[in-house]
Amino acid sequence: MSGRLSGRVVFITGAARGQGRAHAVRLANDGADIIAVDIAGPLPPSVPYDSATPEDLAETVRLVEATGRRILATVADTRDLDALTAAVDKGVAEFGRLDVIVANAGITAPQAWNHITPESFKDVMDINVTGTWNAVMAGAQKIIDGGRGGSIILVSSAAGLKMQPFMIHYTASKHAVTGMARGFAAELGQHKIRCNSLHPGAVNTPMGTGDMMGALTRASEANPNLMTMVTPFLPDFIAEPEDISDAVSWLASDESRLVTASRIAVDLGATVF
Repeated sequence: MSGRLSGRVVFITGAARGQGRAHAVRLANDGADIIAVDIAGPLPPSVPYDSATPEDLAETVRLVEATGRRILATVADTRDLDALTAAVDKGVAEFGRLDVIVANAGITAPQAWNHITPESFKDVMDINVTGTWNAVMAGAQKIIDGGRGGSIILVSSAAGLKMQPFMIHYTASKHAVTGMARGFAAELGQHKIRCNSLHPGAVNTPMGTGDMMGALTRASEANPNLMTMVTPFLPDFIAEPEDISDAVSWLASDESRLVTASRIAVDLGATVF
């Protein structure tokens, strides 16, 4: 345990598995207590990969508790501001404070431009944009009330710096998250609250399950040449969730105390050009 976040409390969305679980475990290992939420249930019909389950969220709880830290986990949809606010309120009542928000929850749906339906576009925007805004709104005032400052980390994507072929709705949503981080950084800076966007590239998570690869392959048939646009520089090709958690830990800690309104890419170089 590093202790770099000792005594602090972190609110994480999408914490049942994948990057969200990795962030919860890493920050707990760094000394933080965790307020965790996840929908832990069915995702919109356009999402081709498997949904998280209550059992997934329970495993996150087990892994965090194994570090010796506390965790309060709630099944909640990030589209529901009241539910997120209630989860944060309960966590702050139990743990006494809030210092960090990691707005991690999001979805993607590979679809060629002319196969995106109004319903699919709305689902992606509602979860990725409104859900991210809700996470900040549910917790930012608690950080302000603490008077100690803090860190807000909005998980965008490589698609929020460059673009992702065959995901116009996803690309639009992640560019919105990038701008949202800069806007919050400007307005919350007076309270010593930093806000940055984090931009993972390909990551080995359950987003690759179900029919995800099949959906991407079918969508790419519309214009196969575009698939070379996100080729990484490094031979690893794909990151592990813990690689992204390294950046989250740094952004949450005092080691990045002068870093705000920044776009932090952990994408193996895929967004340079």
